Amino acid sequence: MKALLICIGLASITLTGYAQDGTTRSYQVNSSIPVPEGDSVKLVIDGTSAYYQKTVKVDTGIGVSLIYLRTLQFMAAKNFQQTYGYEQEGKEIFTTTQDLNTNPFTIGNYSDNIDPFTVQFAITVDMKKQRYRYTIHNVTFYRPTETGNLRMSLYEVYLRATNGDSRYIKKDSKKVLDAFERYIGSLTAELRESIDHKAMIYNTKF
Repeated sequence: MKALLICIGLASITLTGYAQDGTTRSYQVNSSIPVPEGDSVKLVIDGTSAYYQKTVKVDTGIGVSLIYLRTLQFMAAKNFQQTYGYEQEGKEIFTTTQDLNTNPFTIGNYSDNIDPFTVQFAITVDMKKQRYRYTIHNVTFYRPTETGNLRMSLYEVYLRATNGDSRYIKKDSKKVLDAFERYIGSLTAELRESIDHKAMIYNTKF
């Protein structure tokens, strides 16, 4: 019985971790965050470029036109700005600026360490019948300091999180990456639900 409990504990630790192979950082969304099970985001490092990209399959019968329309509706509801859209090409590009924080458990208590930051990014959605690919790119972080905002690219934050000069810099940068990945993990999961029309608002059972 004791051996079984140890095995279960080790399996839980393994499942909640993330894998890193030097070129692709795979981050499984924290199970305590209310997003659909199994959704994940992957950071791709290509030279000095860093971006997130994933291909998603959708239900049979959902073509480019429906993916295009439902993506546009979802992004409009999120107040994302469309900078490009061409249905015949199967491509949409949106931009946004979001205010986030590194503490996912903040409940409004003044003693909580909110640690806010701002992030700007673009999301490109390429579409084909029964599937689409999202790419989250041009990511720029702004961290408040005593002398103003510190501007860093996604690649720079990644370098600080993996090769920082100190343990504090590594830990602090990883917190920023984790917070951003929680956000886009939730965002892309909601997008998938909206395209598939599987969210509760689209539930056909009455």
